[in-house]
Amino acid sequence: MTLPAHRLSVAPMMDWTDRHCRAFHRALTKRALLYTEMVTAEAVLHADREWLLGFDDMEHPVALQLGGSDPGKLAEAARIGADRGYDEINLNVGCPSDRVQSGRFGACLMREPALVADCMAAMGAAVGVPVTVKCRIGVDDQEPGVALFDLVDACAAAGVTTFVVHARKAWLQGLSPKENRDVPPLDYGLVRRLKAERAELTICLNGGVPSLEATREHLARGDDGVTLDGVMLGRAAYHEPALLGAVDRDVFGEDVAEVDAFAAVETHKPYLSARLAEGVPLAAMTRHMLGVMHSRPGARAFRRILTVEAIRPGAGLEVVDRALDAVREAETRRAA
Repeated sequence: MTLPAHRLSVAPMMDWTDRHCRAFHRALTKRALLYTEMVTAEAVLHADREWLLGFDDMEHPVALQLGGSDPGKLAEAARIGADRGYDEINLNVGCPSDRVQSGRFGACLMREPALVADCMAAMGAAVGVPVTVKCRIGVDDQEPGVALFDLVDACAAAGVTTFVVHARKAWLQGLSPKENRDVPPLDYGLVRRLKAERAELTICLNGGVPSLEATREHLARGDDGVTLDGVMLGRAAYHEPALLGAVDRDVFGEDVAEVDAFAAVETHKPYLSARLAEGVPLAAMTRHMLGVMHSRPGARAFRRILTVEAIRPGAGLEVVDRALDAVREAETRRAA
């Protein structure tokens, strides 16, 4: 089973794609698939589940990304996530941080395709929603053309049909997690070859996609005759979220207008108000909005107001209004 929303998704990003981030992204696009931050299976089983897994119904379609390597624990965590209403359960086989290596999950699992397949089989048997894999093309000295296919084939034999492939190796020795997002070269051609040779699978591309224009290019049928099934945007969607306003029209083909940044913020205000009433600090939510006016006149003032004023005790929607006014005033001056 594949979610149509895989055509465009927003990547799971630690410390970024929390529920407040996802709620704001949903004000810009109704169709894109949103992902949680990675949550370990151990945390799901033993920590505060409402804190870890709570989300608003408006976030659908939304996927839960799990980390772990114990099939039994992952199956139970997947069941808990599905029972809470997540539309998909995804296993992280790509994170290169030291913490995940010490816990034997994330990118280091690229070396253990049989174990990943066992995990996916257990998860798939536990839930009725799709279970998917997000992986790299290999780690350290692995040959990507072998490592990627070995992992995909093992998981496909266990019933997995959807893979999101970050088209870089992860270097677990010698590079930091940040460097692993930029330094290893991208190999989009290998991901396209995977789709060509495993045409029955849903293959989505992730890694280094900078814009919606680039997204459309990746989704178009190439000279090689290959058509990828989806693109996952990461940092581009987070740092310039306004680009998501054109996704429903330009990627999903909906007969709708592009959602303007101002309109998205206005749409988001009831969510902000409701969370403020629950005691959520304004800054915890507006930090995800800082880039929405990127490249517009007044964008710097918008970021400064939200950054400086949202952290003050009692800060409310009036701060958001002042930030919006700063952009409007700058645009008016530009037009004069």
